[in-house]
Amino acid sequence: MGIQKRSLGGWIVLWIIIAIFAVWTIFPIFWAVVTSFKYTGDAYEPTFIPWIQFKPTLQGWHFVFITAGERTLRSLRNSIVIASCSSAIVLLLGALAGYSLARFVFRTWKNKDIAIWILSNRMFPPVAVLIPYFLLMRTLRLLDSPLAIILAHTVLNLPLGVWLMMDFFRDLPRDLEDAAFIDGCSHLGAFFRIALPLAAPGLVAVYVLSFIFSWNEFIFVLVLGFNRAITIPIVIAGALTTKGLEFWKVASMSLIGVIPVVILATFVSKYLVRGLTLGAVKG
Repeated sequence: MGIQKRSLGGWIVLWIIIAIFAVWTIFPIFWAVVTSFKYTGDAYEPTFIPWIQFKPTLQGWHFVFITAGERTLRSLRNSIVIASCSSAIVLLLGALAGYSLARFVFRTWKNKDIAIWILSNRMFPPVAVLIPYFLLMRTLRLLDSPLAIILAHTVLNLPLGVWLMMDFFRDLPRDLEDAAFIDGCSHLGAFFRIALPLAAPGLVAVYVLSFIFSWNEFIFVLVLGFNRAITIPIVIAGALTTKGLEFWKVASMSLIGVIPVVILATFVSKYLVRGLTLGAVKG
């Protein structure tokens, strides 16, 4: 009986923690939705219930889609293109490099040293390389171009892709690849035909994480893009004007910026969870 009571008490505590975490997670989204339908003056008031505590309006959404519609759509398009392309490049290069470090032994420069060097490129702050990136892109005439942002985000996220894919491939059994080699398959053929399909959850995890990091990245876009290459974070930051922070504009743009990432994560959630937990439990 005592065990059952303790078990029931444990479940109650667990559900309380889950409820608190759910409220903590969902409340900012709820607040953004409510604020996006407020007038400018009402946005500073802690009110939540429309038509009772405040009169709702489409002022914020009208500004985002009509008044500044061209800038909003351009930033949304740039964010999707930049995040998708840079994540795809990170996935391809990260899978190739990760497979090489997991399956081959390098003697002149050891695998561990190569992996640590790759990881070290992710440790220093991005601001440390802003000036070299700016000068390089200016020399290549790529300033204010989505291609410049794609290249910068690829270099920024590639260490993460390499390390994750290296761990994924290390956890895969070699038996199927050895059988493919016996049948006359090359290393590259075994990589594309055997290893990649088996590492599909890991590929999804790397792509989604790279996509999210690229989608939220701010400082490279701020320095390398001025008008044609702006993304959603830059537009949201533009809500800070001489009049102060326009919360209704921030709320509307933030919701627009969240939707694509939520849709992507929803569609691949099953593979994402499997990829993030792959190798966590070993027999």
